[in-house]
Amino acid sequence: MLRRKPTRLELKLDDIEEFESIRKDLESRKKQREEAEVTAAGEEAAAIALGADHKSREQMINDRIGYKPQPKAGGRAAHFGTFEF
Repeated sequence: MLRRKPTRLELKLDDIEEFESIRKDLESRKKQREEAEVTAAGEEAAAIALGADHKSREQMINDRIGYKPQPKAGGRAAHFGTFEF
């Protein structure tokens, strides 16, 4: 393997200005996203607080995770299938 001297990288004023502009742009985008999330969370909390949707806590959790419980069939026939006594 050939050994060589380390390469020297020079940072120019244009590079620094470009970095600062990109960093400010990313920070502003991040702030906009955070504000949008806070606004969305506030609207959701307001909708729940107003009681527009009268669901129990369990139903809200089931909706959020995508669980749809099947109603249980009642009566003796359900336990024994189609047998008649």
